[in-house]
Amino acid sequence: MVTLIAALLSFAKFNHCRSTNWASPDVYIHMCYSDISALYGAREINTDRWPYQSADNSMEYPVLTGVITYLAGLLIDDPNGYRAYFDLNALLIVLLLFSSVFILWRLAPKYTPLFPIAPAVFGSLLINWDIWAVLFALIAIYFYESKPDLSSLFLGVAISTKFYPGIILFAIALLLWSQGKRLALLRYLAITFLAWLAINLPVALGSFTGWVRFFKFNLERDIDLGSIWYAVNLLGFHGGNINNLTTIVFLIVLGAIAIFFFATAPSRSDIANLSTVAFLTLAAFVTISKVYSPQYILWLTPLAVLALSRDSQRLAFWVWQGTEGIYHFAIWQYLASYNGAKFGLSEDLYALAILIRIAGLAYFAAALIRVALADRCPNLGNAQKNPLEFLPDSTYG
Repeated sequence: MVTLIAALLSFAKFNHCRSTNWASPDVYIHMCYSDISALYGAREINTDRWPYQSADNSMEYPVLTGVITYLAGLLIDDPNGYRAYFDLNALLIVLLLFSSVFILWRLAPKYTPLFPIAPAVFGSLLINWDIWAVLFALIAIYFYESKPDLSSLFLGVAISTKFYPGIILFAIALLLWSQGKRLALLRYLAITFLAWLAINLPVALGSFTGWVRFFKFNLERDIDLGSIWYAVNLLGFHGGNINNLTTIVFLIVLGAIAIFFFATAPSRSDIANLSTVAFLTLAAFVTISKVYSPQYILWLTPLAVLALSRDSQRLAFWVWQGTEGIYHFAIWQYLASYNGAKFGLSEDLYALAILIRIAGLAYFAAALIRVALADRCPNLGNAQKNPLEFLPDSTYG
């Protein structure tokens, strides 16, 4: 029921643009812009063109997402069928949302409703096709303990749909390494890579320049909307080589997360460790990255729900989601000011909204870290409470 309500709210939010044929600046004022309708014509999906055919106008998404957009386009005969194409994809996305919630419920039933009903989540649901990757990533986590080969296969599929699930590999690598399962780690990485390769290689061989555009676009792009670097630039601060800076900072953060993991892992379950480390790594990635798009909340929230272990963390969760809601409003009104709207958001206020969002994410991440450390401390205390425990059994008590 919660998921159904969230789906209806999401469709209602986007319906205004659907009714006005995505006119500008309406798409920004009413916060209902969608890549689904925008790229239908811009990437010539409406002409049934292969999405990776062009070197300079191919889909800026990984292969599986491009194939999904292409196949959906084949079902719409009208080159002007923007609404029909949007409706078809919206239906599929809602079904995928239900599937994602079901998998999440199997993993973390107590906190699952927090995912679909979070305002920024259903507000971003129909922006693009990211829910496909979310579902595949959740399936990979679901099968991790019982069927690791199937888990790695689905993770390879997820990475072929959107690159962010690759971050989950860092958490899995730490987990298997800490357990001394080196061969299992190599096997997991190999299957994930082979699954990714099986999906990508045919497209890369047949349309290399179009296929590689996604990677070049992300490596060469300048600082963009939503990032901390964009905010500080708006506030008048300018740095050096952002690519080098983001790489160095991210590697430092990865090292800190690894230290945190090895300090807390023995006191927690595999799924708790995996989801917490994956969330913290992804949170660091989207914070340090050169761009933050509204739909990134779809990546973060399922992992956040899986990482929750105490009712007391719900407040931190909603504080973070509240800051995401503020940012969701801010980015569209900021863009509206550049597209002929009578009212919009100033650069200073938009920069402030970015910093508020980052602060909210950091606040929730800190809440997860505090609980993980608290779980560890009692175990250490119990282990060292009685010095006689370190003596041979024959002399004890």
